[in-house]
This record gives sequence, C-alpha cells and structure tokens, in this order.
Amino acid sequence: MNKTVSILTASALSLAIFAGCALEPVSAMPTTNSTDPVAAAALDSAVAEDVASESAAVGDVAADDTAAVETVETAVPAYTADSAASDSLLDEEIHGIVYMREEEKLARDVYLSLYDMWGVPVFQNIANSESTHMAAVGTLIERYGLDDPTVGKAQGEFADATLQQLYDELTTQGATSLEAALRVGAAIEEIDILDLEEHIAGTDRADISTVYESLVRGSRNHLRSFVSTLERQTGVTYSPEYMDQAAYDAIVGGETERGGPGGQGQGQARGRNR
Repeated sequence: MNKTVSILTASALSLAIFAGCALEPVSAMPTTNSTDPVAAAALDSAVAEDVASESAAVGDVAADDTAAVETVETAVPAYTADSAASDSLLDEEIHGIVYMREEEKLARDVYLSLYDMWGVPVFQNIANSESTHMAAVGTLIERYGLDDPTVGKAQGEFADATLQQLYDELTTQGATSLEAALRVGAAIEEIDILDLEEHIAGTDRADISTVYESLVRGSRNHLRSFVSTLERQTGVTYSPEYMDQAAYDAIVGGETERGGPGGQGQGQARGRNR
C-alpha cells in the first residue's frame, strides 16, 4: 500500500476535514430569502455572477486537462506484446496502476455526489476531468493485461475496502456544508498528488510515467480550483492537510498548467497569491 494511503485511513481523513472547518447545518447557509427585496435581488445577482465565473474558469481547466490526457497514447513509446506483458512490471508498478484506477474513480464519484448535493459547477467539471483520468489509467491496464478493479462497480462502489470507506465518509462529510464539501475536494486532490508523485518516482517506464505526469498536472489544477472556489464562495482560506506547506504554496500560487504529457505549457494565473 502507498505510504500516503497507509496513513490516510478513512477516519483520519474525515477527522482532518472536520477539524479544518466550522460545520454548519445546510439551513445556516446564506440564502436569498431576505425580507428586503433589494438585498435579495443583489444577492441573487452576485451568486449568479459567481457561478457563471466559476463554471467558465473550471470548464477551461477541465478542457485543458482532457486535451492533455488524450495525447497520452500518441506520446508514449510503442511497446511490443512481449514487453507489455504484466510479468514485465514490478509489483509496485502493478499495484500503482490498479490502485490509481480506483483512486481516480473515488475522486469522480465523490465529486458527482457533491454536485448533486450543492449544484456548484466545480464539482461537475472536475468529475468530468476525473473520468478522463480514469480512462488514461485504463490504457495502462489494457496495455499490460491487468485486472480492472472498476469493472462492474457502480458509482460509489469500490473493490478496495479503504477506498470504499473513504467514499462513504467523505460524501457524508461533504453533505454537512458547502465549505466542508469544497474541503473534501481539496483534500482528495492533495492525496492524489502525493500518490502520483510516489508512483512517478517508482517507475522508469516512459508510458507509465507519462500517464502519471499528465494526471498529477491535472490534480494540481483541480486543487487550485477547489481552493479558489472555497475562498470565493465561503471566504475561508484553505490550509493543506497532507502536503508540505511549501509545495502547497507553490501549487496554489502558480498558474493553470497546460500542454501535453511530459511538459508544462503556458497557463493563466488562477492561483491565489500568498
């Protein structure tokens, strides 16, 4: 098991997110049910403008992420049937591919659930991007003839017991408030980045590292989006739960990453200056 995942039990992750936010019942969230029609109209306008802005910004990130991952198969070296056999992989490479397939499913499924709860575009847009991440890892599963742990699994169902528990607890946590839901998203992306970086360091195969590098770039974009949405929608500044502070600051203070696998293209600043 990955060193990051081995210490991130479902309960530990859930408790960390609980500790980071002041939980409020949904009824305590700001609403437009004001007795002052002028104030209500102003709030409605502000919310609509914010949602439109977020949808456009995160849509751009998801589109760039999808375009980058779609180039994976053409960018990696061609392998013969013999060299692509699963018995040519190290055990940790096999574990990494299989685990990341389900970890990307976890992210997608949690975000779909949170979008159903809150209707905030960042969840749906990034869920779409996570589907592309799943497909990218799926190319490695097919190439090396590995068993796909997502086969026959509906939304919210996982072969890995730890991921199943994480899904159950994170969706419950995300239902408590919009702040908690956005914190869940940021925490998932932190974990994804750490796991992917570990797997990149654990392989010298160009095709595997190319896929992982595309995914980790996308996860950095996703983290930026969740952090900026949290601050804009709730006024709360996110602090990293699992990442080194310096590494986290470098990500959220940086630009949206663009370009194909193996490189960082030009981006536009969406990170929060710190």
